[in-house]
Amino acid sequence: MALKIRLSRAGSKKRPYYHIVIADVRTPRDGRFIEQVGSWNPMLAKDGERVKVNEERVKHWMANGALPTDRVARFLAEAGLIQRDARNNPTKGEPGKKAQERIAAAKAAEEAAAAKAAADAAAAAEAAAAPAEETAE
Repeated sequence: MALKIRLSRAGSKKRPYYHIVIADVRTPRDGRFIEQVGSWNPMLAKDGERVKVNEERVKHWMANGALPTDRVARFLAEAGLIQRDARNNPTKGEPGKKAQERIAAAKAAEEAAAAKAAADAAAAAEAAAAPAEETAE
């Protein structure tokens, strides 16, 4: 029998509350379960008693082959019960191809404007220095 450590929803409409349960993978989310090993109240502040886990029962069931779902694995990793690999996508927040082309074009235009301003400033300084040399002769 394949076992999962997963969430089972309780609470009323728009007021979620979840039980962390050991259940057969074939049973529905809120259906029959073997044992309740904790709870998660997402309505509470993150620094409070948001997640409660019976650590020794979780260790027992994991030793017997129960696998946690992704969300429960996050809770167990915070409790120090399992080692969870980092699942991040470093390129997810980057802009798309067209946006990157627009950014590159904007940078090129900005650099060209800065170069033109520098050239104008150098020409103005050279023009200011030229009349001073003529008066000195």
